[in-house]
This record gives sequence, C-alpha cells and structure tokens, in this order.
Amino acid sequence: MTESTEEGPMELLTVRIQKPDDVNCILGMSHFIKTVEDIHEALVNTVPGIRFGLAFCESSGPALVRCSGTDETMIELAKQNALAIGAGHSFIIFLAPGVYPINVLNAIKMVPEVCRIFCATANPAQVVVAQTEQGRAILGVVDGVSPKGVEGPEDVAHRKEFLRKIGYKL
Repeated sequence: MTESTEEGPMELLTVRIQKPDDVNCILGMSHFIKTVEDIHEALVNTVPGIRFGLAFCESSGPALVRCSGTDETMIELAKQNALAIGAGHSFIIFLAPGVYPINVLNAIKMVPEVCRIFCATANPAQVVVAQTEQGRAILGVVDGVSPKGVEGPEDVAHRKEFLRKIGYKL
C-alpha cells in the first residue's frame, strides 16, 4: 500500500498578540482538554491571589476555545488572542499587571499535559502560524525586537543594578 505525500497549500501568517504593555503573556502547547483545569490549579497554587486569564484551543470534537481564570479582563484577552491564533492544542495565559512569568513558569512546565512553552513575555509579540486545509500550527514567536548591539560595561552595570533593585539578585 502506498501513501500519498501530496498535500494542499500552506500559508504563513503572523498574528500579533493583542495586550496592554504592562501585561505578561505565556504561550504554549499541550495535549489534552484537562489542560485548562490543571494550568488553572497550578497558577492559583503557586501565587495566592493571582489574577490571570487562560484560554486553550481544543483540537478535536467540538474544537472550542476553553477558558478559565480569576480576572475577567485577562480571561477576555485570552479568549480573543486564542481565537486569533487558532492553533489546535495551543494555550495562552495573560497575567495581570504585577504578576510575572518567572513566578509561575516552572509550575506551568510541570503540568503533565504541557508539551512546550513558546514564549513568556511582556514585549510586543507576533506568533508565526502555518495555515493548512486541516488547521493551524504555531511555528514560533517573534518576541520583542532584534538586538541593536552588544552590551558594554555601563550596560552590564545597569543590568546588575536593575536586577538588585527589583529584588531578583542580592
């Protein structure tokens, strides 16, 4: 028996993540509808009182965007961006101002269904998406801007001072 390798056309798209400047987002892939409940639990168990929104693109059956969270504005952002990206089994989390990915990323990575994290950022970001007749896939993320040069001694000092000022280094 021979299998056909001929496929239809593929289109490459970029989808800008729409969010306020002071909001962080985390974009990833998982493999099961239980993702919504498990990521929600991981977030609230990691940061008490966390404000977030989560949306997951189901890739079979009814193929719905499943959502959860603790902040209506963040949930709405998650729904809108998940629909715009539209890649099956992808999820997107928006963290309310004052909550940072560094505080929750390991907990999210430990969720058994999570396969990959594409980005965790407050930067302007674009999702590179492939569209085929079957659906969409995330190929990668453009996070922020390209480097403008290499840091010098003053830049190193500023970086180290900043990390200490915000409490991430002693």
